[in-house]
Amino acid sequence: MTLVEYADLQCPYCAAWARDVLPGVVSDYVRTGRVRIVFRGLAFLGPDSELALRTVIAAGTQDKLWNLLDELYGRQGYENSGWVGDELAGAAAAVGVDIRALDRKAWGRVTDRAVTRAARAAHAAGVQGTPSFELGRTGGPMQLVTSDELNSELERALAR
Repeated sequence: MTLVEYADLQCPYCAAWARDVLPGVVSDYVRTGRVRIVFRGLAFLGPDSELALRTVIAAGTQDKLWNLLDELYGRQGYENSGWVGDELAGAAAAVGVDIRALDRKAWGRVTDRAVTRAARAAHAAGVQGTPSFELGRTGGPMQLVTSDELNSELERALAR
């Protein structure tokens, strides 16, 4: 089973979901091997969103995507206030990533393609806002689900 999360790093609802719900999903479903979770970031709230998203994707090349994502959510400021630029070096250091390598990769072709693929996938899925989720058998069709129905949909899908 695969769960796809669509999120914008400036979205306060995404940060709340990551802080309040995601740890339980990881504990109950991901660590038990029942669900694979995929992050597809979106950058629609402004330039801070794009900087954060590109840096998080680049952190994935150091196997630190989820670590940096969590750290940035913990440091989240007001939308487009410049908080990402202010917090990025400290967040990267806190999770043990090389910020110089991140900066190079964040604006490279691989990251460009990842950002474009995520935006296209969100459009194709009918994502209207964040956080949004798709759920389905790994390699099979996915279904858009809301955060309110996520746990019940996970249980239902796993029971099949």
